[in-house]
Amino acid sequence: MITAQSVMDLIFWVLDIAILLRVAFDWIGSASRNPLASLVYRITEPILTPLRRYIRPLAGLDITPMVAIVILGLIRRLLLLLLF
Repeated sequence: MITAQSVMDLIFWVLDIAILLRVAFDWIGSASRNPLASLVYRITEPILTPLRRYIRPLAGLDITPMVAIVILGLIRRLLLLLLF
């Protein structure tokens, strides 16, 4: 049986995986010619762009994906406490 909690967990899991894939595509540099990379960028851009306004690269390393995953985990836990 599918519960609201399992749907919420799936959504947050997909977002986490998309962010990790985004990092991999950035390292590989294949984003412009890969349809999966294009999809991943469309999913993650609304999450990462606002964070990049406030978090500058650290020694040339973009740490916003790590921060985004931590924030998503905190939001997930908060929602679990409030809703279930």
